[in-house]
Parts: sequence; C-alpha cells; structure tokens
Amino acid sequence: MNTFRLLTYLLAIAFLSSPGVLAQDALAVQSKGLQSRSSEQSGLLVMAHGGSDDWNQAVIDAVEPLRTEAPVAIAFGMANPHTLQEAVDKLEAQDVTRIEVIRLFISGDSFLEATEYAFHIRQEKPPGRFMHEPFPLRLNVPVQLSSRGLMDVTHLGGILADRTQPLMDNPENESVLVIGHGPGSDEENARWIARMDAMADSVRHLAPFHTVEVITLREDWTGKREAAEAAIRDFMEEEQAAGRSVLVVPFRLRGFGPYADVLEGFAYQADHNGFLPDARITDWIRAEFDMLKHLPPRSVTSSCEPIRTSSPSPGHTH
Repeated sequence: MNTFRLLTYLLAIAFLSSPGVLAQDALAVQSKGLQSRSSEQSGLLVMAHGGSDDWNQAVIDAVEPLRTEAPVAIAFGMANPHTLQEAVDKLEAQDVTRIEVIRLFISGDSFLEATEYAFHIRQEKPPGRFMHEPFPLRLNVPVQLSSRGLMDVTHLGGILADRTQPLMDNPENESVLVIGHGPGSDEENARWIARMDAMADSVRHLAPFHTVEVITLREDWTGKREAAEAAIRDFMEEEQAAGRSVLVVPFRLRGFGPYADVLEGFAYQADHNGFLPDARITDWIRAEFDMLKHLPPRSVTSSCEPIRTSSPSPGHTH
C-alpha cells in the first residue's frame, strides 16, 4: 500500500470512530425504529349477529365512539365470511398493519371455530352445518381474535340490575325472571346458567326480591326448547298462584326475542332492551381492543401457513 492510500485509510478510520459519527448513526437507527413503531396501526373489526334495523343500529351506536380512536369496521352475520371479507377489505384500505377482531356475542363459544377457520387460525374446516359456509379469508395483515363473550364479564351484570330497577315496585312481592337464548349442548347450557346466575347477583343486590331465576330458552333446538318453555310456564304459574308479580329481563344483546310468545297469557312487566344500549358495552369493546393490540397476532396473512389451535365447539347462540 503506497503512502497516500495509507494516509487515506487511517483518516477514514479516525473519522468513522469519532463519537459524533457513532452517535449520529445510533440516533438514525433509533429514529427509524420509532417511525416504524409509530406507523403501526391496529384496525378494529367488530363481529355481531345482526338482526332488524333497530338491532343493527344499536350495535352501530355502541361502536361509534371508537371510530375516533382507530379504523373500525362491523361484520354482521353469524361468522358470515362474505361480510367478514368486506370488513377486512375496508380496514386494509385504511392501511392498518394488523386487525383486532372483537366478537360481540353473549357467549364466547358462538361461531368460534368457523371464525378461527376464516382467519387462518384453524387449518381444518370445522364440522357441521352452517348458516354461511365458512371459507378462509384473503388477508394481507395479521389478525388477533377475542375469545370472551359478554357473559364472561361478570360486572356487565350491572346492566341487568339497571334494566330491572324501573320495573320494580314492591320487591318483596316480586320475582325476576332472566331469560337467555341458550345453546344446544347440555354441558354448554350448564355453563350458560352458571354465568347468567353470577351476573344476576347484581339484581339480587339491587333489592330484596322474592326470587331471581335464570333460564335459557334454547330456542333453536327442537326438544330442548319445548322443555325450557314448560319450565318457564311452570315458574310463571307458581308465581301467579302465590300472588307475586314477575319482572322479565332478557339476557340478549338487543331486544326481547321470542319471549312474548312464550309468556303469552301471563301478566308480567318486562324490559325490552337487552344489553344495548349501554356505554359499558362500548367500554368493554375498547378494553378488549386495547388488550388484543398488545398480544402477538394469532393468525398470519393468507399467503402463509395457518396456525393450528384447539378450542371448544361453538354453539349457535346470540
């Protein structure tokens, strides 16, 4: 190496080794990392059963405050892959880097396997018949999926108490009947009853009612529904014979369902709202969204191999 090249080499080493240059390089790397993190954007996809215009609007209203906090899309339908794909496309069009899916169902088991299959979390197509045949979605960003339903959140039982309070007049001579949709499986139905009963404690703490009873109608299952209807009518007859008034509160996301038909011929006071409208549902969606954002995604994009998981069988529930 000649003298000129040697001097050039030594000067270059001295320059690159100087603290100022190293500090600038470190700041550049740190800045790039911060920009990458700040560019991350989670989108919120809310799944809901869907129903009448009033039912759907109640969900839209509950989600509306969250639109100022993140890109939001709603997919109505019982894990309908077509509405799910539309919601995914809307969020991806807003340049989200991942999607957090909040399943706004009473039971966390509802349509879970079909949803996991749609989002590439479960590789095998779930068995059984479906209202909407499931298929894997087209995904360009990873997804995280909520697993809880509203009945897994005991403090939301306060909504049941708030629905009961305007109905009551003389609690000592009144009984409260909380009616839920219910699943087909006896084992799963037992879980429903236990969780409903825990949430109904808020009603028991509200006032000294004679009885606070919870029951599921199991309305989509022939044989199971008939037995449930008989139990409901037996309860109403016993309360009527004892001279007590009955206050009926639906354990549903929105509305009174088919309960008026089941209760035909009996006198009762009823709430017809369900859990919506109530700001606590919005708060729950927000809390679930914030929690999911801090978890690693459960699915990858549709161009990659799906992740295998195991989970309980879903019930056809609301």
